[in-house]
Amino acid sequence: MSSNRRSKNITEGVARAPNRSMYYAMGYTEGDFGKPMIGVANGHSTITPCNSGLQRLADAAVIGLKEAGANPQIFGTPTISDGMAMGTEGMKYSLVSREVISDCVETCVGGQWMDGVLVIGGCDKNMPGGMMGMLRANVPAIYVYGGTILPGKYKGQDLNIVSVFEAVGQFSAGNMSEEDFCQIERRAIPGTGSCGGMYTANTMSSSFEALGLSLPYASTQANVEDEIVATTRKAAEVLVAAVKADLKPRDIVTKQAIENAVAVIMATGGSTNAVLHFLAIAHAAQVDWTIDDFERVRRKTPVLCDLKPSGQYLAIDLHHAGGIPQVMRELLDHGLLHGDCMTITGKTVAQNLADVPKLAADNKVIRQVTNPLYAEGHLAILKGNLSPEGCVAKITGLKNPVITGPARVFDDEQSALAAIMAKQIVAGDVMVLRYLGPKGGPGMPEMLAPTGALIGQGLGESVGLITDGRFSGGTWGMVVGHVAPEAAEGGNIALIQEGDSITIDAHQLLLQLNVDEAELARRRAAWVRPAPRYTRGVLAKFAHNASSASSGAVLDKF
Repeated sequence: MSSNRRSKNITEGVARAPNRSMYYAMGYTEGDFGKPMIGVANGHSTITPCNSGLQRLADAAVIGLKEAGANPQIFGTPTISDGMAMGTEGMKYSLVSREVISDCVETCVGGQWMDGVLVIGGCDKNMPGGMMGMLRANVPAIYVYGGTILPGKYKGQDLNIVSVFEAVGQFSAGNMSEEDFCQIERRAIPGTGSCGGMYTANTMSSSFEALGLSLPYASTQANVEDEIVATTRKAAEVLVAAVKADLKPRDIVTKQAIENAVAVIMATGGSTNAVLHFLAIAHAAQVDWTIDDFERVRRKTPVLCDLKPSGQYLAIDLHHAGGIPQVMRELLDHGLLHGDCMTITGKTVAQNLADVPKLAADNKVIRQVTNPLYAEGHLAILKGNLSPEGCVAKITGLKNPVITGPARVFDDEQSALAAIMAKQIVAGDVMVLRYLGPKGGPGMPEMLAPTGALIGQGLGESVGLITDGRFSGGTWGMVVGHVAPEAAEGGNIALIQEGDSITIDAHQLLLQLNVDEAELARRRAAWVRPAPRYTRGVLAKFAHNASSASSGAVLDKF
């Protein structure tokens, strides 16, 4: 046998014969029992374009594993389409699906005593969910990203999913014709692949490459192109070598490796969701990593990539400009990466990057460290009396990330969106969307519809928005999410009243409710914890078990 685990499983006691019989029923022969059993966690579904192009990658993985002398064992993982669920009750299941996916991977790998696992995913929560499951199971593993989508086209402009949300605001403000609005809706998503900017899926795929658990160049390839199929077969080969070397995820995912991943997130202008997910990934890896570590890395890492949502280019443009290895080489050359971290290839980060050329000064997508878009990273951790545990602000693309204004308070996303569409929100307001945290939502839904509408109406930089929920990776503007403690736990966000003065100040890393402590104490004494929105099923279980957003909203932090 190639693994002590499988050898023990096959030969232990009277279970040996029934165990083999089950494999014989699937066409195994005697010689197969000397080969490693490798799981293929296949996220293919026809729910979303992010995942509807994954089956050919699963097929390529099976071929690659067989060619490398392993037995592939395919099992499925679910997905929720964030883009389709956005603004609906279904969005509450999005973060929940991260936990379901991680449970699927851990359960199948552990229950079947697999020697390794190759995880394939596309949509946002496939990424951290798969990674968390890999780390919990801790057998040799590799992540295969399903690939980015190519841009849509209309009137000479590139389109992507965020184009549609922003078009809603433009159309409602009278700044876009109905014909243009309908054409953008129809053309924004031209085929399979994950949303094309440096939104959550591409942020997480890029960070997994930097983390060392995906192959170099794999995180920015297009789903519809042949390159990604060859990369998947190569990933299968690399995984079998890792099984033979007993190189496991927790050997790779150290604190230094997570620093590398976060540095790449900062350099590429990645999603706010990366903060929540890497807190959860670190928890699964049993690595000491806190929300304050993001701020530490942010202060020393410049933003190098001019990528949407706050920049010009898409992930496929980044790929053609040299991909994540080019970004990493520039960071490494300036002492901003740990080059000695091990990766799934069996080589260190520095060894993987040895043949990557130095970054050219005329690269339009990736800038040199000496000429960054921003001198410091864009995901700032704010604290203050509204979020003593910390919250996340995305500050790139803003001329002045400071605002003090009157609170406009909403206890759900739908009423907030209705107020924006009715033009009841004006420049200088600070919108408060609460009872949308891990427990209160439950499930911490994303707020792309309100933020997209604000930007479409030209209010992206003049209206603040704070929430104990999350934002889409496509969000930008004067927005602050993951406010903790959340409203449902009695955090001060629950005590805000209409018209209260609120300050968002990214320069001072401050989120402050400008109400004196005596008044807050009076309001706190009168506050009543709301009844759970769900009392049965997966949303109720999530609400009962979820930790604070400041620790990743994980379910096993006991």
